Amino acid sequence: MFSEYYFYLIAFMADDSKDYPTVFRIDRIETLKALNKKFQIPYKDKFNEGEFRKRVQFMYSGPLRRVTFEFYGQAIEAVLDKLPTAEILSSDDEKYVVRVEVFGDGIDMWLKSQGDNIKVIK
Repeated sequence: MFSEYYFYLIAFMADDSKDYPTVFRIDRIETLKALNKKFQIPYKDKFNEGEFRKRVQFMYSGPLRRVTFEFYGQAIEAVLDKLPTAEILSSDDEKYVVRVEVFGDGIDMWLKSQGDNIKVIK
């Protein structure tokens, strides 16, 4: 996968130690060991890059999370563009309450970068 100017290998751990995809930056892989293991993945369980992209920020993987926050900025469209899984739960003249489903902690970096325009609720 290509994102943020780098190529990434997105994989599930062979030992099933994590139930979410792990992200490896290709240029940081120093060694590789080929194994003669084979495995089958049913088509319904295959990795879906589009759905993964919707839920990952800055290629930081981790467990699937649901985050709810208040947005006080003027352009809610910018939030909806950056976070494709965002759902507006309510709004008034002052703020929007938004819920988003994401993998990992990359969302924390983005939320903090928004300064006073964001208040995390949950």
